[in-house]
Parts: sequence; structure tokens; C-alpha cells
Amino acid sequence: MTRQNILITGASSGLGEGMARLFAAQGRNLALCARRTDALDALKAELLGQHPNVRVEVRALDVNDHDAVFAVFKDFDAALGGLDRVIVNAGMGKGAGLGTGHFEANRQTAMTNFVAALAQCEAALELFRARNAGHLVMISSFSAYRGFPRAMTTYAATKAAVANLAEGMRAELINSPIAVSTIYPGYIDSDINRHVKSRPFVVDTESGCKALVAAIEREPATANVPKWPWSLLATIVKWMPLSVVAKMS
Repeated sequence: MTRQNILITGASSGLGEGMARLFAAQGRNLALCARRTDALDALKAELLGQHPNVRVEVRALDVNDHDAVFAVFKDFDAALGGLDRVIVNAGMGKGAGLGTGHFEANRQTAMTNFVAALAQCEAALELFRARNAGHLVMISSFSAYRGFPRAMTTYAATKAAVANLAEGMRAELINSPIAVSTIYPGYIDSDINRHVKSRPFVVDTESGCKALVAAIEREPATANVPKWPWSLLATIVKWMPLSVVAKMS
């Protein structure tokens, strides 16, 4: 099944921008949103210049404005004649060890990565349930598999919550035509992780986004991206002693 009309949140940079380029090259129509409209407008111009037969709609959206999430998703749906796939990609990586005086950074990450993701899921599934079709893609993280220390603590917790949220929706919709996929990226070079001191097995943005798009197109229940070595590491990290996990961030 070809999902022709695809919405991507957080599309102004990083993985969202990279996925948009690849889907446009496949001839898909795109609904792109982010806070930075200048970057979105530039991306739209680039994509239409290279692929004049696709449609590209852009909207400003702060995913923490939950009313706006519902309004923008409905607007995109009407503009493209129905959304076939929604990729919940917007997120942030701020954070610090709990109790170190950086509650605001941790709160912002929790709100953006989980509560805003919840709003996006609600908005997407309202549209999908109405037509009994659609593909919801949740971008989680390899960090969701364990609790990580210091700056990773809140981020990893939000990504675990996103994965559990997706699994709950998948369980509810298991016998319906609505698909829910959870994607667990490893280190793919992007703004959200460039400040991280250690990025084992990091791949460049283009290669990582190609792996993401390939995984999303298969519409799996879950996928580690890139598959190698992250599928193996996902199994290993679940059984690592906590003393080893403590050294990983």
C-alpha cells in the first residue's frame, strides 16, 4: 500500500527534513510543520524545484500548543484530501541529572517528547478513525530500552513512554486497518545529539534517514534503525548490569 499523503512534525531540520526529501523523491505529497517557518519555506521551495509533481503544504506549529496541533492536522487533512500517514517526529533533547537545579530543561523535554506526542496521536487517530485507515509512526529512540543517567534520564524516560503509548494504540487497533509503528533510531547525526560526547556507531543524516524511510515503508510494529548494529544492541542493553548502563552517557 502506498501512503501518498504524509505529515511529518519537526520537519524543519534533522531527521524530519531528511525524511521529507526522501519521500518527495518517491513522489509523495507532504504536510510539513515545525516552529521555524523560514526553514520550512526554504525546504518547500527546494522540494518543489526538484519534484514539481508533488504537493508540499507547510504550516507553523509548536507541538506544545495542543489546540494548534488539532487545528493544523485537520487543516493539512483538508488541504491534501486526506492524510495517509502521520510521523510523530518533533522532539527535543534538553536535560540534566535530576536534583541538579535544571528542572525546567527536564520539564520542557518531558512536555515536548511525551505530552505533545500524545496530542499528535489524538489528532492523527481522530482523522484515521473517521475513515478507518492510516499509518501512525512514532519516532522513539534506542534510549527507550533502559533508564540512562544524567542528561539522558528524562529523555530516555519520554522515549520509553512514547514506545508504550504506541504499543497500547497498536493493541487497541490490532484488528483494524489502522497501523501503528514504533521506530527506535540509534545514533543518526542531527542537531538533537551533536552535543552528546559519545555517539557510538553514529551514521550520517542521509544514510540514517534512508534507513528510517525504508523501515517506515515496511510498516512494522517495531524497528531498530539502522538495523545493524542497533537490533543486536537492543537485545544486549536490556540485560546489561546497571553499573555498565551508568557509564553509557
